[in-house]
Amino acid sequence: MRIARALLIWTGLVLALVLPLTFAATSEYLAWRDPVYIASGLAGVVALCLLLVQPLLALGWLPGLHLVLGRRVHRAVGVFLIAAVVVHVAGLWITSPPDIIDALLLRSPTPFSVWGVAAMWALFAAALVSLLRRRLSPRSWSVGHTSLVSIVVLGGAVHAMLIEGTMNTTSKVVLCGLAMTATMAAVASSWLRARRRAPGKE
Repeated sequence: MRIARALLIWTGLVLALVLPLTFAATSEYLAWRDPVYIASGLAGVVALCLLLVQPLLALGWLPGLHLVLGRRVHRAVGVFLIAAVVVHVAGLWITSPPDIIDALLLRSPTPFSVWGVAAMWALFAAALVSLLRRRLSPRSWSVGHTSLVSIVVLGGAVHAMLIEGTMNTTSKVVLCGLAMTATMAAVASSWLRARRRAPGKE
């Protein structure tokens, strides 16, 4: 029963990650695009996929990965997530500098740009908080990190949903929904554990 459950979880996760990437990589929207634009777009899809993986790793919810190992992988995946976002933005900068400048200055007429930029800066802030973890109290670390990553996931999901591009709509909805659900569950679990450690405190 345990093996079957683990197999089901891993199969579901692989499908949730591979299908959006496959649809994006084979999209007709890429037919006349240059390699830099294609790499940039796929990097964005990879980043969105990693948003689903991160909360599952952080709390050891993936079968076969105990909590300590899961958190180590979580940190490594966080580096890849930042790299994917950097490639995504850098590629768009190369293909259309004015659009990226407008987005970064929050003057872009497209709403998805604002959500994407908010998610990007929240991601960088979450990474900085992680680097400063030893200098922060456990409560400050927990509140700061969970708040920032919640913004990352929400901003990233809305950013993706507002774009009509290479991602298949159904797979995109499922991926964004799963990422948001996993993040909310992880935040709730973290909050409940903090409550158990400090009974009677608000």
